[in-house]
Amino acid sequence: MKNVDTKNLVLAIFLTLVVVAVWEYFIGQPMQRRQELAAQQQQQIQQQQQAAQQQQPQTAAPATGSSSNVPGVSSGQQQFGSREAAVAASQRVQIDSQRLIGSINLTGGLIDDLALRGYRETLDPNSPNVKLFSPRGTPIQAADHHTIVENHGPYFTYSGWKAAPGATVKVPGIDTVWTAKSTAPLSSTSPVQLDWDNGQGLVFHRTISIDTDRSQTGWLVPEAGDPLPATALDLPRQNLPKDQQGSGAKPIGGFMFTIKDSVENKGTAPVQLAQTSYIARIGTPTVGGYSVLHEGLIGRFSGTQVETTYKGLEPDKPVDHAGATGWLGFTDKYWANALVPDPTATFDGKFEVGTVNGVQTYVASVLRPEQTVAPGATYEVSTNLFSGAKEVATLSYYDETTKVDNLSYLIDWGYLWFITKPLFRLIEILFHLFGNFGLAILGTTVILKLFFFPLANRSYESMSKMKKVQPEMQKIKDQFPDDKLKQQQATMALYKEQKINPLSGCLPMLFQIPVFFALYKVLFVTIEMRQAPFFGWIHDLSAPDPTTIFNLFGLIAWQPPTALMIGPWVILMGFTMFIQMQLNPAPPDPTQAMMFRYMPIVFTYMLAAFPAGLVIYYCWNNSLSILQQTLIMKKNGAKIELWDNLKSIFIKKKTPDGSRVDA
Repeated sequence: MKNVDTKNLVLAIFLTLVVVAVWEYFIGQPMQRRQELAAQQQQQIQQQQQAAQQQQPQTAAPATGSSSNVPGVSSGQQQFGSREAAVAASQRVQIDSQRLIGSINLTGGLIDDLALRGYRETLDPNSPNVKLFSPRGTPIQAADHHTIVENHGPYFTYSGWKAAPGATVKVPGIDTVWTAKSTAPLSSTSPVQLDWDNGQGLVFHRTISIDTDRSQTGWLVPEAGDPLPATALDLPRQNLPKDQQGSGAKPIGGFMFTIKDSVENKGTAPVQLAQTSYIARIGTPTVGGYSVLHEGLIGRFSGTQVETTYKGLEPDKPVDHAGATGWLGFTDKYWANALVPDPTATFDGKFEVGTVNGVQTYVASVLRPEQTVAPGATYEVSTNLFSGAKEVATLSYYDETTKVDNLSYLIDWGYLWFITKPLFRLIEILFHLFGNFGLAILGTTVILKLFFFPLANRSYESMSKMKKVQPEMQKIKDQFPDDKLKQQQATMALYKEQKINPLSGCLPMLFQIPVFFALYKVLFVTIEMRQAPFFGWIHDLSAPDPTTIFNLFGLIAWQPPTALMIGPWVILMGFTMFIQMQLNPAPPDPTQAMMFRYMPIVFTYMLAAFPAGLVIYYCWNNSLSILQQTLIMKKNGAKIELWDNLKSIFIKKKTPDGSRVDA
């Protein structure tokens, strides 16, 4: 009896640790990281406000005590009360392309005002467009991941030149004022040309262009619900922005700038120059903090993927990659900005962090090899800049057309990329058949269940056979109560007689776990589920269920705290989990039985904060598993314990002394 109690105690401790580990992995750690980043960002906001208060109105003098140890980033920057004020403070050339809007700052030639057409911060059609870049001096505002509001703060791209060490030649910098040849907006058909003369015989030119949305050039793809093309499948993002739904074509591309920097030597002496570009982000952004998703600095250097978190980058300890090919930049959950140099030329890539006016500033930079520009010669360098949504089809299109090294890895496919990518394609195919992303998730789950049915069938058959021999196994335990060796020998003989392989019930499940985890990751990291509606009150599958039982699903005019946001879908998920667990015999030990009873409640609370699309998937997957297990158990003549287990929970029977125990 003592051995049995010890075994039950160990199992109880193990199950408790599993629950705690799951909670810590999916809820605890992300919550802690968000709190740490929020506190850090609040401190940065206060420092930025103090710097603004120390400045005189309408001046651009540096704040007292400000400092910068980030090369090329000026610390003497005026702080503004709003992003709009920061944009209006300098001369600009407008950006008005098919998928991007904003402006180019003639001071520094910066791309520092950029927003996405068609992507808005919330479901409200009047909410702001998602901002990709903001000028220096923009107030820092933390993201709110509950309402899906994005981060705001200074964030821009710079291109320039570096003179040889010790040289006195003037080169354009971040505060240089460029001259635009035309005031016409930048579009896919109208590039912008900037010029600057250093007065020493060097004339610098910059031409900025942007690519065309491929769907606008005849590459039409089917609307949701239309027949699939017979040619190779190359489908775009399923969740077409509402203000583009009437265009008849889904967008692919339109997010790639080409920045051509050239220097013309009109002097009499050669000069040594190196072209450099960087993306700077001032202020530590608030990130989701999920272990399955990388948000931060990212790059691909000569075939090696490098991912660095904001917290993992230390001052005076830059991450260097010399003589590399590839790309580098910043990635958020759904958006990214990345410098993409010529894939045939090498560069020195670097991630670094420093301070500007006391605020953490992160830089991803590219430095080209130094070149000698002879008198009368012109030297030109071209750099691509990806700024946009991490749409699968768009990034794949750029991989093919620019020959860049896997720009599509801006999407965090994970170590199981060979599973996550095909699963995404399957979901997109089903979306174009059903016209609803939620239905595509359900359809994908059904297909996976059918694919794994032979394995699951073997697993459930083995479990059914094990249940049928439970009486014989109990007899063996009663026959040899104190002899474990004879118990094991008799049990193995019983397995051999009944042709039961105890491992056959576990091994098939091990093959399914990576696939269903990969499906979870696809739904979590891809933009395709963002603001995609389902049915009823679910208008955004990427956000948690907006209703809760604690205000009777909106009938009571009271907004509970986030910890009490437990909606009907997660309650249904917990119910299906409970029913699935009751199909099997109740554990003989009361402690185990109690833990199994409360486990659905624990997971219901844990998953309440998950995106609604994932909760619906878990609920549907549980329902299919219940149906599958019931059919297989009936086929093998195994007893379905559901009703007996429910009776034992809810119906108590009287004992001779008048007390009540489980039925």
